[in-house]
Amino acid sequence: MQLTATRTENLVRTFMARTYSWMAAGLALTAGVAYLTAQNQELAYQVMDLRMPLLLAQLAIVFTLSLAAQRLNSAVAGLLFIAYAALTGLTFSSLLYAFSPSAVTAAFLTTAGTFGAMSIAGFTIKRDLSAMGRFFLFALIGLIIATLVNLFVVSSALTFGISTVGVLLFAGLTAYDTQMLRNLALSGVQGEMAERAAINGALALYLDFVNMFLFILRLFSGSSRN
Repeated sequence: MQLTATRTENLVRTFMARTYSWMAAGLALTAGVAYLTAQNQELAYQVMDLRMPLLLAQLAIVFTLSLAAQRLNSAVAGLLFIAYAALTGLTFSSLLYAFSPSAVTAAFLTTAGTFGAMSIAGFTIKRDLSAMGRFFLFALIGLIIATLVNLFVVSSALTFGISTVGVLLFAGLTAYDTQMLRNLALSGVQGEMAERAAINGALALYLDFVNMFLFILRLFSGSSRN
């Protein structure tokens, strides 16, 4: 019995470490590409002109990874994740022009601290969070609709509300996704399936981190203008 428990613990530790390694690599690549692109003004302007095609390419990769998760082998899934992180870095280069370095740094550190705390909570909490999945889905849909409405209304109060809700939503999703990944690891997933699951899990956590960062950055920039 002790051997079984120890083996399960090792499987969980290995799977989660692999997942967070992929996620950290993706974030590092995104940050590096964003910084290098921003240093080349001509390239940065070209990226801004191609912003829409780049965003569409990012969406295509996310949908491919999500919908074909069970059919892709881990090598292809890994390449797609790397491509997505690099494309995100290109589009994020504009943030270094739109926001001050201090705001970007403060937002990143705040996001990292919040993400870390919520990941620990999701990993250690005993309560089953699976029932929250539907709530998070509807909350995300509502957030997207509110964001689209705000494109036409352009209300600072609505922007603040959207950003606040966005931070809370993706903080909650971080805990939820972490627990779902832990439960997957506890099921005994191994080999090729485990590697593929780790990459898809890394994408989910990466998206949680990136979206939380964007909403926190908007909050910080809004407060600095007041």
